[in-house]
Amino acid sequence: MSFNNILVVCVGNICRSPIAAALLMHHYPEKHIDSAGLSAVVGHPADSKAMAVMSASHSIDDMYMSDHIAKQINEQLVGKADLILTMSTSQSKWIEEQWPHCRGKIFRIGHWIDKDVADPYGHSETAFETAKQDIVDSLDQWFNKI
Repeated sequence: MSFNNILVVCVGNICRSPIAAALLMHHYPEKHIDSAGLSAVVGHPADSKAMAVMSASHSIDDMYMSDHIAKQINEQLVGKADLILTMSTSQSKWIEEQWPHCRGKIFRIGHWIDKDVADPYGHSETAFETAKQDIVDSLDQWFNKI
């Protein structure tokens, strides 16, 4: 199966999912990568600490991070996605409850390393660094599967 349309999900869509989406866009410029939140801070930009950890440690054009606008997950986004990556088991279950037909394409981003990515929102830049590293470590396991 080819995953050409990937949706990354977290809670607010301003910290973890924009970081993961930016990393995926960098790795797969030919694929459609999107992100959304279960309780999105709709209309808000990526958190400044999320932008800082990305620009400080990655040679990734932070265009995605600076252009990011948070949005709420919805039927259209989940329907279009070939693969939905969440930050935790509870987020995966929430999406499965809302859209049962999406079972089988929803995975925790840390599935292969059995890890949830903790929400750094409201915490120090160190928490953002940890979340970003957990996302990097998780995506490393996905790259040969996507």
